[in-house]
Amino acid sequence: MHDIRVVRDEADALRAAMQRRGKLDTFGPRIDRAQLLDRERRAAIQAVEERKAARNVASQEVARLKKAKENADEFVARSRTLGDEIAEIETGLTATETELDAILLELPNMTAADVPAGDESANIVMRSWGTPRPVDGVKPHWEIGEALGLLDLPRGAKISGSGFVVYRGVGARLQRALMNFMLDLHTTEHGYSETWVPQFVNRASMTGTGQLPKFEEELYALRDDALYAVPTAEVPVTNLFAGEILDADRLPIALTAFSACFRREAGAAGKDTRGLLRLHQFEKVELVRFCTPETAMAQHELLTGHAEMVLQRLELPYRVLLLAAGDTGAASSKTYDLEVFAPGVGKWLEVSSCSNFGDFQARRASIRFRPTPNEKPQFVHTINGSGLAFARVFASLLEHHQTADGSVRVPEALRPYLGVDVIR
Repeated sequence: MHDIRVVRDEADALRAAMQRRGKLDTFGPRIDRAQLLDRERRAAIQAVEERKAARNVASQEVARLKKAKENADEFVARSRTLGDEIAEIETGLTATETELDAILLELPNMTAADVPAGDESANIVMRSWGTPRPVDGVKPHWEIGEALGLLDLPRGAKISGSGFVVYRGVGARLQRALMNFMLDLHTTEHGYSETWVPQFVNRASMTGTGQLPKFEEELYALRDDALYAVPTAEVPVTNLFAGEILDADRLPIALTAFSACFRREAGAAGKDTRGLLRLHQFEKVELVRFCTPETAMAQHELLTGHAEMVLQRLELPYRVLLLAAGDTGAASSKTYDLEVFAPGVGKWLEVSSCSNFGDFQARRASIRFRPTPNEKPQFVHTINGSGLAFARVFASLLEHHQTADGSVRVPEALRPYLGVDVIR
């Protein structure tokens, strides 16, 4: 969420940011409308204050005249008229502020200066690690997963519908192994504190991290309660500090959490429907960091490196993309996507988006810190990313590490958690 002063004083920069995202036609008129509403809001506030001051004068005169046993009808009527005018203006002010707040909640973040303009075709490969395996002769993960008894896609669809999967036997153990491996890595080597958070959150939490109002149709909502199934643990973890003022000496705060993630994938019909590439429910370990504005860029790089380490330990070739402005999430100012290569489907698969949100989420959720005891509180900056999402990592493991006899070699880092060196 933007400070209203950005709309008021930096509207040209905001329009330029929307242009870089390719969204000026959508948000340019809303910026204009927000500026008009802001002027109307300030004028209404001034009008209310003027009338309240005049009413106070009239009330004092009524008291003086009544004390002197003189007729105060004129000032009583004046006070009543001013009260009616105040009520009318405040009703309009409420409507103005509601509309203005709605626009501020919809406007995307401004991207960082080093984020390229344009759509996904302008994404930049920053670096890569490992050598992708040739695709010739490699089976897709759904075939080898079924052959080894790891996946049961038909029964997942039977009990829940398309986009849901059942893991069985060693496949289920592999999910649990990924969770424990990632959480242990991030807590013991990378310094994160583990949290176990609710899988359902309220509307305020979804709004705080930017899922609402923009992604309403993407979310699963409970029919009888004002709760949503989390699309990522980013939502509950970030909102742990909603409405709080943190001590500066606590920063940076680094938290990690496992959660199931639920996404309706509205509008994605027909895309990547085979296997584990696009699911309505998947599991992942999330990384979240809270920091000062001055350290945010370095903290973003640090978190991205922590996510990369998971792929290196799993011996999976990957690349890091800097997303162009038009491909960057609405709440993010800068995002690196980590893509792992899956030779069985011949694709690079996104397994993590590591984003720097600046103060965009913290302003919505009112998460602040006090630099020193005598200074005014400032908004923290939030950083988060998957560390990592399981389903596509699972797919890549089966495809990249499969052998000629149909078995799958288990990376050394996973062996203590899975209990086998090879899945046969």
